[in-house]
Amino acid sequence: MTPADHDAHAAPWTTVITPSRGWLDWRLRELWRYRDLVALFVWRDFTSVYKQTILGPLWHVIQPLLATLTFMGFGSVTGLSTDGTPKFLFYLSGTVLWTYFAATLTQTSYALVVNANLLGKVYFHRLVIPVSIALSNMITFGIQFAIFLIALGYYRLSGADVHFTTWAFVTPLCLLILAGYGLGCGIIVAAMTTRYRDLGRLVTFGVQLFMFVTPVIYPLSTVPAALQPIARLNPLVPIIEGCRKGFLGAGTVTPQDLTASAGVMLVILVIGVMLFTHIERTFADTV
Repeated sequence: MTPADHDAHAAPWTTVITPSRGWLDWRLRELWRYRDLVALFVWRDFTSVYKQTILGPLWHVIQPLLATLTFMGFGSVTGLSTDGTPKFLFYLSGTVLWTYFAATLTQTSYALVVNANLLGKVYFHRLVIPVSIALSNMITFGIQFAIFLIALGYYRLSGADVHFTTWAFVTPLCLLILAGYGLGCGIIVAAMTTRYRDLGRLVTFGVQLFMFVTPVIYPLSTVPAALQPIARLNPLVPIIEGCRKGFLGAGTVTPQDLTASAGVMLVILVIGVMLFTHIERTFADTV
């Protein structure tokens, strides 16, 4: 054995892969080391959504606009209130926020099944996949939120009754909480979907129904007073109402509501990561 072979043989291991995973073995430092892979997945997820389509990335703009126009028509027919704000801005703000949450949740739910070919071939921190989905959808959110700001500027110049409040500065926190809900709920479903595939279909349907108990197409102020306490149990209510209050000047929310929502998000995210970590060792066999 040459000295070089001896040195190579005596060199310490840089990575040790073990089959057992405890509930709290999150390996967040290892996840940080895979940040370059996260960036690659983010770019892949963002660019592949509308690959081989005629309009391509323009769908990131067209979809929220079409949804907003649809909600405007529905609101006009049903006489839904928008708290005195322009209908287009009201529905667009709710659509942009809800689209981010729904996309992150549903895409994360299917993430392991869609990437099954990678799980059995190469080792990497499995949380890379859901984290990259949350980040790639945040790029889409940024594009759609920019459209909202452009529309907001137009309405302000036109003399519409919209004004900023200090809640606008809480928007990054609201987005972070929303990302935590999408990621936390998504990885819980993703971990269970490895064994029960039909759960993913149920979640897709459930997300659609959940939108109607969230003030996306109506303000919280229109909910009857007797049902207000029940409506406030929805942890997404402070996020959407807070953003509207910040940019449109209309919304029913308090700092206590947002703090409670953040606390619930942390609990869901911790449970999700614990479950994901515990089941991770069997992903390759069950997916």
